[in-house]
This record gives sequence, C-alpha cells and structure tokens, in this order.
Amino acid sequence: MFAIFSAVIIIFSVLTVTSRRILRAATFLLFVLVATGGMYFLLRFNFLAAIQLTLYAGGIVVLIIFSILLTSHIAEKLEKPDLKKIIPALLAATAGALITIATILQHKFPVEIVADSERTNIRVIAKSLISTEKFGYALPFEVISILLLAAMVGAIILAKKRND
Repeated sequence: MFAIFSAVIIIFSVLTVTSRRILRAATFLLFVLVATGGMYFLLRFNFLAAIQLTLYAGGIVVLIIFSILLTSHIAEKLEKPDLKKIIPALLAATAGALITIATILQHKFPVEIVADSERTNIRVIAKSLISTEKFGYALPFEVISILLLAAMVGAIILAKKRND
C-alpha cells in the first residue's frame, strides 16, 4: 500500500503542476491529497488522516473547483511556458530536492518508546482545536477561513471584471 500511495502521490503531483487545464490540475490535486490521507491511515495517524481528507481534500479542493466553475474558466488552457521559465524552475526544483534529501540523510532520527500513559489523548487534541485560550487553535482557524474567503472573493472579482 505504501508503494501504491507513493506512486499515486508522485504521478499526480507531476500531473498537477504540468497540466495546462486548470480544472484537471485541481482534480489531480484532489488525488494527491486523498493519497496523502491514505498514507496517514497507513501510518495509523487516524486523526491526521481524517483532518487531511475533510479539510484539504474535502474543503480546499472543493473551494478551488467551485471558484473555477463560478468564474467560467473551465475550458481555459494555460499557455505553454517558454524555455526562459522552464530552466530556472528545473534548477530550483532540483536544488530544493537535493537540499531536502541531504537534510533527511544527515538527520539522526531518535527512536523513542512512549508509554501508553504518556500518549496524547484524542480529547486533549480536540479541546485544543476548539479552545480560544493560550494554546488553542480556534482563532487561527477563523483567521485562515476569513483569508480564504477574501482570496476567493478577490479571485472572483478579478475573473469577472468587465471591460467597461
């Protein structure tokens, strides 16, 4: 399953960034996010997998597809990038990959055995997600939702701009 999820993530990630049709790119991104959620389930990070599927695959991609459909740019085909853009992009991607691989290979990953009594309870995580106190995540979540709403409204206004 790990090999299948890895292959799906790699293939659809490449298709997402190389597709010239925006709706197809959003659909490919959906497959990447669902496969990432599958990886989390495989690693038994069930809470993280559920968040991945509901928030990213369910929410963000639907928002992107809704914006594309709302602005009537379904059939729009992006222009083919010229060589002046492809070469720096490949150099940046290669440099980023080399730095990431070198960092992973040099890092010593300590193995810690955690007793069941020391593990974080799901109730603690849930309370911190809805809390507005010091280590709570309710306020940042609301700020991000307003930011996404503003970005979507701005995209719609720019896309629907009339030539008056």
